[in-house]
Amino acid sequence: MNKKTQKTLFSSNSSEWSTPQDFFNKLDWRFGKFTLDPCATCENHKTKQYYTTKDNGLTQDWSGETVFVNPPYSHISLWIEKAYRESQKPDTRVVILIPARTDTKYWHNYVMKAKEIHFIKGRLKFGQSKNSAPFPSAVVVFDYTTSYVQHLYPCIYTMER
Repeated sequence: MNKKTQKTLFSSNSSEWSTPQDFFNKLDWRFGKFTLDPCATCENHKTKQYYTTKDNGLTQDWSGETVFVNPPYSHISLWIEKAYRESQKPDTRVVILIPARTDTKYWHNYVMKAKEIHFIKGRLKFGQSKNSAPFPSAVVVFDYTTSYVQHLYPCIYTMER
């Protein structure tokens, strides 16, 4: 990994890294059809309905949507809390792609309350990067539909990139 990429990935210089399209397509097939992307730009949105930084997806209502979230990692704990809280609303499913940082407070406070956690085999390449991310990723599914009875622990899986 070159120094410029390393500096960007390990700093807050950029917190908007586009989800690889082929990986998004797999998630959309498995969990979707996604109807909302609350962490998008005009160039990288994955759904017809999306919010940009200007719209501030953290302040928007996600009720009744099937939401795909690849949050800006600079404010990841806020986005994970939002995803969890929005998923408590009727007919709202939130699928969030995050670094698999199991040692963080947000992981224990929110991720462990998820319906499913999928650990990604290998490392994803975000945006136009030539290199893989310097961290493992996880797909977390918050889905508390009336047909789901929450267990004490989430279901844990592995998933191909």
